Amino acid sequence: MQNLQNLLFAALGGLLMGLTPDPFGQWWLAWIALMPLWMLAQRLKVKAAIAMGVMWGFCYHSMALFWITSVHPMEWMGVPWWNSFLIATLVWLLIAGWGAVLSGLWAGGMALFTQKLKVPSRLVIACAIFSGLEIVWSWGPLYWTALGYTQSPHDLLLLQVSRLSGQQTMTSAIVAVNGLLAETLLQKTWRDRFASANHQVIITPLLGFVKQWRYAIAVILLVLAMAGYGAWEMQSDRMASTNGKAIKAGIIQGNFPNILTVLPRGWEIAVDNYTKGYEKLAQSGAEMIVTPETAISFLYPNYDARREPFDRAVEKYRVPVWLGGFGKTRNPNTEDPNNYTNSLFLIDGSNQILSQYDKVRLVPVGEYIPFKAILGGLIKRLSPLRGEVEAGSSEQLVDTPWGRFILGICYESAYPATFRFQTAAGGKLILSASNNAHFASYMSAQHHAQDVARAIESDRWAVRATNTGYSGFVDPNGRTIWLSQVNTYETHAETVYLRDTKTLYVLWGDWMTPLLGVTSIAIYAKHRFMN
Repeated sequence: MQNLQNLLFAALGGLLMGLTPDPFGQWWLAWIALMPLWMLAQRLKVKAAIAMGVMWGFCYHSMALFWITSVHPMEWMGVPWWNSFLIATLVWLLIAGWGAVLSGLWAGGMALFTQKLKVPSRLVIACAIFSGLEIVWSWGPLYWTALGYTQSPHDLLLLQVSRLSGQQTMTSAIVAVNGLLAETLLQKTWRDRFASANHQVIITPLLGFVKQWRYAIAVILLVLAMAGYGAWEMQSDRMASTNGKAIKAGIIQGNFPNILTVLPRGWEIAVDNYTKGYEKLAQSGAEMIVTPETAISFLYPNYDARREPFDRAVEKYRVPVWLGGFGKTRNPNTEDPNNYTNSLFLIDGSNQILSQYDKVRLVPVGEYIPFKAILGGLIKRLSPLRGEVEAGSSEQLVDTPWGRFILGICYESAYPATFRFQTAAGGKLILSASNNAHFASYMSAQHHAQDVARAIESDRWAVRATNTGYSGFVDPNGRTIWLSQVNTYETHAETVYLRDTKTLYVLWGDWMTPLLGVTSIAIYAKHRFMN
């Protein structure tokens, strides 16, 4: 019975964390949702704590990532209904399960290393383990629901701290606040503490109050410090003073449902939508136009008669446009010469590619088979699709007529290091292109949240072009200047600015996690060998 109660308590915390991202958007719950798992990890043995962590993590990640199942049905791709259902469910459970493993490791680590430590030491180790696990997680192909992203795009004031050490700054803050609140509840009642206090405390009731509530007071001070820093960073005059060259950028949201890709007139509709959008923005004075990922999905720069209306419009107006499409692999060592890249091409009608970016972080199953040795045979039996997208070089730098840009395609928005690398190398503006047409609308909202976080960390303006929403423009403080509707055809232009500022995160990367790690090792070594 006790084990069941513990599991339900852990599940409650995970469910609360699952309510933080869209579609629920209850971001404030992140500051209390880890408390149940923290409290359990302080009184259970390691194996039991791991089980509680797995329960917490599965509830959180399965809720936050439920949009993965909306890829079903895939009958329009030729995948039978039941096969489609099995693929979507398998991927959802796999990714949620991987997140559950990480929270299980964190809870186990807390039970193993921190139960006999004082609270300040416990906090340092807790933050170090969680941040370290998230970093390791980000090295792999399945990464989206880091704790820090739960605050975007709603909690912009506190999110400014991610400028210091990236997403792990916010993750550590969430862990620390949850830990301090949990430790407050784990203390004796005020009356018990007051009764057992010495005569000095009796003489000075205020001191007794401070001792009893010191961890809650620490939470208030920490949040106030973060809010103060955020308010300072979000001063409009301060941001405006560091804006550079202005560019009037246009976005075309083609609203081209994926099911149209298999219809006889499907690509004719896509070309028509993007051609009309290009002409409208070019006539309105846009200096640069951005289309979504795979907007016109023909192999570029190969000539294709179906794309000719768009090509003629670009030749006529000569306004540079980022065209989403597919390119020939640029990897001479590729195993399959038929592989291709998911790319953005900057063209201006001059019969040459001004710039090109090939997607690096590919979507598991959608663009390649993760854990291919294990899952490859199964997925190939379930799906008639063949061929894979070739990943671009992780060291790509994209130079344009306006200077160096920071580019990301779709899934890459979840990977802060991809954006930080390009920003540190001189990138002045973020361009994000995606195609979320096959997912639920709240996935698009989560995707927007990822790009908002990347804009804040990098201190850059961001231009987001998506196929079916949400497209938008985001300023360096994460404020959304304009946001499209979902499942609508739209064009819009805004003035954005090139910037060459360098946040502490851009300069030093995630320096906080290694510092917490080294400090944690020193703390534990002192406790283990000197006591």
